[in-house]
Amino acid sequence: MSLKILKSNDTMIIIKKQAEIEAMREGGKILAGVMQALGDRVAPGKNTFEIDQLAEKLISEAGGIPIFKGYGKESGNPFPATICASINEEIVHGIPSLSRILREGDIFKIDIGMRYRGMVTDMARTFAVGKISVEARKIMDVTRECLEAGIGSIKAGANLRDYSAAVQEYVEGQGFSVVRDLVGHGVGRFLHEDPHIPNYKSGGKEIILEEGMTLALEPMINAGTHRIELRKDRWTYATVDGKLSAHFEDTVLVSKNGAEILTRI
Repeated sequence: MSLKILKSNDTMIIIKKQAEIEAMREGGKILAGVMQALGDRVAPGKNTFEIDQLAEKLISEAGGIPIFKGYGKESGNPFPATICASINEEIVHGIPSLSRILREGDIFKIDIGMRYRGMVTDMARTFAVGKISVEARKIMDVTRECLEAGIGSIKAGANLRDYSAAVQEYVEGQGFSVVRDLVGHGVGRFLHEDPHIPNYKSGGKEIILEEGMTLALEPMINAGTHRIELRKDRWTYATVDGKLSAHFEDTVLVSKNGAEILTRI
């Protein structure tokens, strides 16, 4: 689940202990397996509620807790589901519903998080629903590829700005735009931890990466303008021009040799 960008002069990054890292490794692999199972269910005619219900069942059976469900309750508008289910121009935080039917040609974003053995991992994927357009395929590919480019810049001693620059340069070189009002984040003991992680060169506070940091890296890429809007449910963000958006996310561990991707099998 992405983070609405907040302005702060103070950053407190939690370095994880070895036992916490082991819990995140195990939980991340479980979560990746859940995502794979959900992706196998994506097809025209499916509704997003049934995919959400499957996600909750699989997480529970694995001994985990859905971390999104009930998130934001202090605001009086808690997120009501296990997954964020966003279609086409919806960027993130779409709410699953029986009435949201997947149709041929859609691109469908699933964002999912889990607490396992006390630690949180977070990931997202964009799936094709049946046969999709050339543009839809390209934005999916570019978003996945820019995440890989960004992950390649992560290692102890590197500047977090290198990640942001790698993502933005790759995306804009392919003719797409990077969402600026939503960012990645630290993750582990909590769903949202410091630091905030823009997917663009923001000129924010310089952060040098250290071993034991755990980060949720999540480029959100639009086919048109980077500008976004919040819909009436006060959760779903969408492109203002109605053009497509894609989203990929992995939880990674910073090590001296690079980034260990925790949310892959």
